[in-house]
Amino acid sequence: MLSLQLCERSALSEASTDPGLMDSGAALAESALAPGAIADVIDPESGARDVPAKRAHRFNRPSMRRLIVLACIVLAMRIFVGEASVVPTASMEGTILVGDHLFMDKLLYGPEIPLVHWRLPVIKTIHRGDIIIFRYPKDPSETFLKRVAAVGGDVLEIRNGMLYVNSLPVAEPYAVHHTPVHRPLESWGPILVPKGGLFVMGDNRDNSSDSRDWGFVPVSNVIGEPIFVYWSYDAPTSRWLDENLGHKISFYASIAGNFFSHTRWNRTGTLL
Repeated sequence: MLSLQLCERSALSEASTDPGLMDSGAALAESALAPGAIADVIDPESGARDVPAKRAHRFNRPSMRRLIVLACIVLAMRIFVGEASVVPTASMEGTILVGDHLFMDKLLYGPEIPLVHWRLPVIKTIHRGDIIIFRYPKDPSETFLKRVAAVGGDVLEIRNGMLYVNSLPVAEPYAVHHTPVHRPLESWGPILVPKGGLFVMGDNRDNSSDSRDWGFVPVSNVIGEPIFVYWSYDAPTSRWLDENLGHKISFYASIAGNFFSHTRWNRTGTLL
């Protein structure tokens, strides 16, 4: 034991007297203490390397980039491709119910580019019988959902509840009438729809504010069409339209509690 200790001490004493070894040792010490130096630390018991904080931080950057890219993709799809919306009123009852949540296609109708307010080219031509989503001509901040009864150049007339376009009767199996046909709005026209305009009506003819009340819809106001129902929840119009914050919170809480019992499961996936 003594001899081993003497040998180690003598080796250390020789190394301490060697100038070259002293210089290299000092250089290693300085590099280890340099501000930007990164060194792996080995746990003597497990042998695992401890990764420094700076190196671990680098792995967060790709994740952040992925989140930003994903957010941009979702925003672009909402602006240019389609978005979800809820129907709060019964003007399209018979085809679309109060509480139906729809997926809307916007791509074919020339979606608007934000900030600059430019619109992409319109791809789809609107025809009679199409269900469209458009900005209300009297207040563009509101969005309406109606069915096209006549397009530009058509002559429209309603006689005793029957729709006539260009003097020909139109079969409307989707139209709903709850009151007698002698109501004033059940005899209307004839009128020529101007070029670039649309005459729209709700399928629930007795409970719909439409072109019979406020006139034609410019084609440029059309922003999309409903594709399918992805969820339908049975609740009255008053609950969907109530703007009171406390009432909204109470309503959403009731949805969470009655989700399974009030969801109209048979309407999920209904194509429009």
